[in-house]
Amino acid sequence: MAGNFWQSSHHQQWILDKQDLIRERQHDLKTLTEEEYQKIFMFFANIIQVLGEQLKLRQQVIATATVYFKRFYARNSLKCIDPLLLAPTCILLSSKVEEFGVISNSRLITTCQTVIKNKFGYAYQQEFPYRTNHILECEFYLLENLDCCLIVYQPYRPLLQLMQDIGQEEQLLTLTWRLINDSLRTDVSLLYPPYQIAIGCLQITCVILQKELKSWFAELNVDMDKVQEIARAIVNLFELWKGYDEKKEIQALLEKMPKPKPHPQR
Repeated sequence: MAGNFWQSSHHQQWILDKQDLIRERQHDLKTLTEEEYQKIFMFFANIIQVLGEQLKLRQQVIATATVYFKRFYARNSLKCIDPLLLAPTCILLSSKVEEFGVISNSRLITTCQTVIKNKFGYAYQQEFPYRTNHILECEFYLLENLDCCLIVYQPYRPLLQLMQDIGQEEQLLTLTWRLINDSLRTDVSLLYPPYQIAIGCLQITCVILQKELKSWFAELNVDMDKVQEIARAIVNLFELWKGYDEKKEIQALLEKMPKPKPHPQR
């Protein structure tokens, strides 16, 4: 995974322009409001997170799967592929790319069935409807849409480098790491380089912990306007979370969401 971010496909092809992103979403935004659209993506990021934890994957693998998921829908409508099928497909592909080791297809399907039934029963009345052949077919489609740009640079490594410079502070590191996880529920991974995301999350942590690092931030050779945009996006996420009861709202949102046709044959 070591390498030069600036020469990578992540930098050259997958740092998107916000206006392009909004334009690509217009089809879905005819049916959903922007807030509803974000809530749906927060929900599926949660599904990817829980699936990953049940499969005992590293956070890096889960984060890469979430970025694949967001990249696919940055270029496609929700009606192209059911997100409930794409979510485990992204985990399968990510586990291969991140060299975690192969997840057997049967274990993946069984985990999906268990997680949907036990953890997300408030959203789905039926059991997980997909089988191995659906996921393998979906994987080809995902690879094609990602243009085989599979290496994703995450903010975790830049964060560790920044912490070495600041001095190891466990509380600062732990909270910023969690904020990076939370940032996966926003669009920042599609719009900004990972080191800027790490700095944006670190800035929020300093505010929360009332830690004075202004002079340290001032010495960074970074576009602070971008960092502020990232921080704002994450703060906006927290504001949205405050008034959002997923268990009550998500079923209606999933009903309203544009859907592919036909559904898979059982």
